[in-house]
Amino acid sequence: MPTLFIVFGFRFMFYSNDHEPIHVHVIKGDAEARFQVYPEVTLINNRGLKPAEIKLAESLVEENKETIVANWKTFFKQ
Repeated sequence: MPTLFIVFGFRFMFYSNDHEPIHVHVIKGDAEARFQVYPEVTLINNRGLKPAEIKLAESLVEENKETIVANWKTFFKQ
C-alpha cells in the first residue's frame, strides 16, 4: 500500500490491487474516502470523514493532482 504523502493527519495512498479510474484513498483514523483524480477530482465514496474533512481532503487532492497521477502511472506501470 504505497503512501504518497501525509498532510494534516490525512494519509493519501493507493492499494496495490487498485484499478482505474485513477483514484486515491484518503485515510484519517478509522475513516476513509476515495477520490477519482483524473480527468477531474470527484468524491467516489466516503466512510466516516466529516464534511469539513472531505472539503480539505478534496482541495489537497486537487493541489497534488499531477503528483498523484504521476505516482499512479509509475506504480501501476502505465
